[in-house]
Amino acid sequence: MKIGFVGLGVMGAPMARHLVEAGHEVTGFNRSPDKARAWAEATGGRFAGTVAEAADGADLFILCVGNDDDVRQVAREALPHLAPFAVTIDHTTTSAQVAREMGILAAGQGRHFIDAPVSGGQAGAENGQLSIMAGGDGAALTRVQPTLMSYSKAVQHMGPSGSGQLTKMVNQIAIAGVVQGLAEAVHFAQVAGLDTDAAYDAISKGAAQSWQMDNRWKTMAEGRFEFGFAVDWMRKDLGLVLAEARANGAHLALTALVDQFYSEVQSMGGSRWDTSSLAARLQDRRSTR
Repeated sequence: MKIGFVGLGVMGAPMARHLVEAGHEVTGFNRSPDKARAWAEATGGRFAGTVAEAADGADLFILCVGNDDDVRQVAREALPHLAPFAVTIDHTTTSAQVAREMGILAAGQGRHFIDAPVSGGQAGAENGQLSIMAGGDGAALTRVQPTLMSYSKAVQHMGPSGSGQLTKMVNQIAIAGVVQGLAEAVHFAQVAGLDTDAAYDAISKGAAQSWQMDNRWKTMAEGRFEFGFAVDWMRKDLGLVLAEARANGAHLALTALVDQFYSEVQSMGGSRWDTSSLAARLQDRRSTR
């Protein structure tokens, strides 16, 4: 396919690389032109100096940018330049409202907009193992799904526009609770004087097992928090979750509390630490007793 890709950061760059490696004609744009040039030189993709250039005649247009306003700006600039009936796939984590807005805007121009946030982090992007949750026209998604499989292991259609973003919110709610529970478990084991490696071996094959436990228990216990998805990003996502909950009446007491805990991590200088740094907050409290 002829593909335009906007947002060549830690997630977007490897995703776009997988598309090139799959044989697609990919033109990449980034707000920092040097990043886009470096990506093009490294992968064999094409460099675009503007969003319009990346979108020109594209059958598939992919976004992996920062927030609602970025999506609005890029989509409005790109849509008139896309091929007729082109599909825009937005991998940005945004509000459900902006997904609905862009779905309406694209439909008015004879094109499709699919909100398609991902789970799997930087490692998932690098290894082509992301999970995609999508909202929008199901037929349009089916048309491009084989291409999306270049960097994903699963694509799930969740319903109309905004449904992908709502599902990503479910994902973040679940992660927030699991990571806080895991942080407290590691903290308790340490305070109780247990060997944390032995404690992991004892509980990780039973009902407590999770991806977070398998991948973050040991590093939490060692106080290492340099694994990708930053606290600043998680707080952005949880802000979207809590705003949606206020609108739809969902009760998210634990999620609100964990968001507060992440604000404490930020105040400790941990804005760029990964989400498992909830453990650092407990370690800090122990050291100041």
